[in-house]
Amino acid sequence: MLALDVGRKRIGLAGCDALGLTVTPLTALRRGRYAADLEQLRTVVVQRRITALVVGLPLDAQQQPTEQAEHCRRYGERLARHLNLPLALVNEYASSWAAAERHGLQGDRSGALDSAAAALLLEQWLQEGPEPAPVSAQDPGLGSGSGSQAS
Repeated sequence: MLALDVGRKRIGLAGCDALGLTVTPLTALRRGRYAADLEQLRTVVVQRRITALVVGLPLDAQQQPTEQAEHCRRYGERLARHLNLPLALVNEYASSWAAAERHGLQGDRSGALDSAAAALLLEQWLQEGPEPAPVSAQDPGLGSGSGSQAS
């Protein structure tokens, strides 16, 4: 499993062992053009033998999607299609705050906070689910090729 905490500047990453016992924050990915992000994530997927993605959705306090949640959902679906992996979406309300408190990372800009938040998402997913599901082959957001920005 690979968990992603998708932000506008960085993507926090976390993985776990095959049995789902040990969650490990990985080096965060600095966002760039979608094609570059995809290639970096493809490398992680191959190296770690990832079988599914878990993407956090920052819902609001009433459990309603925010603008950023919609961005994260679209981005996660797009990655899942291109990497040919099933996807699970998890409510990440206050995960960055919880990660900052747990690891003393308030104000971090290095990416460590983003990956600590991804680790919390993965821990939550391991406890609560949902089961990752395939994403349809439709790809409305690919645009004009490698220069396309992330949707």
